Amino acid sequence: MNLKQARVGFALCGSYCTHAQTLRALTEFVPQAGQVIPILAEASGHLDTRFGRNQTLRLQLEAICGNGVLDSISQVEPFGPKKQLDLLVIAPCTGNTLAKLAGGITDTAITMAAKAHLRNGRPVLLAPSTNDGLSVSLRNLGDLLCRKHYYVVPFRQDDPFGKPNSLVSEMSLIGQAAQAALEERQLQPVLLAAG
Repeated sequence: MNLKQARVGFALCGSYCTHAQTLRALTEFVPQAGQVIPILAEASGHLDTRFGRNQTLRLQLEAICGNGVLDSISQVEPFGPKKQLDLLVIAPCTGNTLAKLAGGITDTAITMAAKAHLRNGRPVLLAPSTNDGLSVSLRNLGDLLCRKHYYVVPFRQDDPFGKPNSLVSEMSLIGQAAQAALEERQLQPVLLAAG
């Protein structure tokens, strides 16, 4: 399938420090896809942080995507039975969400979106962004990389000496990684040189 015809769910987790970078990437991504439906984790959709206000983020997402934000389990559950998506992108994907996906825990809008979408055997693209990516979250990332239908946006250590366990995806590669995932292949290389 070509990305230009794809219906894509684009879910933002609470890695607040990467939201600005992700929104820039989303602005480039939207013209490449057929339709983009924004999804917010409860933490992103309802909390103000030092990185911005939740209402501002919601308005930005809706303006970029041209669709209303979904932010509840009940809103995304129909993705499965109605086969509403061709691809689900989770960017940024926090260590918490990686752990929940690896453990089969479905207690947020994003984990429900993934569960509902995966029941149709369709791809989920993860863009990890977590300070513990090379420590406790590494096993969850490795687990998901071994599972069918999971793909990742290539990532790197963002600060090898200041935060040696931290990983962040190269958000500018979301479009290329999304097309690859729709073709059931992993964009390579997965590991990028440190930033």
